[in-house]
Amino acid sequence: MESESDDKSARARILAAAEALLRSGGPAALTTRAVAAAAGVQAPTLYRLFGDKQGLLEAAAEHGLWAYVAAKSTRQQSADPLENFRSAFDLHVAFGVDNPALYAILAAPREAPASDTGLGVLRHFVRALAAAGRLRMEESRAAALITAVATGTVLTLNAMPTDARDMSLAATAREALIAAITPGNTDTTPTPTEGPEVAAITLRANLDSLSALTPGERQLMAEWLDRIAGAKRSSPESVTKMPPSERMTEANPPQSGRH
Repeated sequence: MESESDDKSARARILAAAEALLRSGGPAALTTRAVAAAAGVQAPTLYRLFGDKQGLLEAAAEHGLWAYVAAKSTRQQSADPLENFRSAFDLHVAFGVDNPALYAILAAPREAPASDTGLGVLRHFVRALAAAGRLRMEESRAAALITAVATGTVLTLNAMPTDARDMSLAATAREALIAAITPGNTDTTPTPTEGPEVAAITLRANLDSLSALTPGERQLMAEWLDRIAGAKRSSPESVTKMPPSERMTEANPPQSGRH
């Protein structure tokens, strides 16, 4: 029976071999036989540690991402969560452009949402923005929008000929995204109409730190805050903008045949 240290060693060798094969030949080059031979293990070890080929593909792509981030992340984290988000977005795009085969695996649809992948890590910065009062929509909605913009940006850039690739599109997409998810564009002060929603989102992000509330009270508060944060999106504009007299008529249409 192999020990835990043996498994860690085998896993590291397998990931290194799989990543090298992906870089050189894409997913088609990553066969069980090729990976096992390059890593010096038996095929059953691959299935025991990664489940199936898809599990190995995803693990290898994520391993490549973290290696890239570790090599490129030389900057200290800023006190400004917005600047940290900008840096993370830029690094995410750079990885995707430098490693198209690995990125295609990370960006492929999954049964479960990305959590530990680069897209999942970007969501960590959403929570930081929310906790600092710098988010204008629910965290889940902002995370979905970030995923759409980040993934779309990388795939669009990768589809361009290398000699005609316009990397300025990434900065444009990033700033448009920031304008969409932060209150008052990049200003720290929300507009009057955004105030209640932003306050609810901020408190929601800090709810776990409120020791004055019991777990049950925090759960109830979370439901209320989620409702406030999504109130504007869930309210049909046709109703909210309709004059009271018209809303009354709409709700109680005249009945024909009555006098």
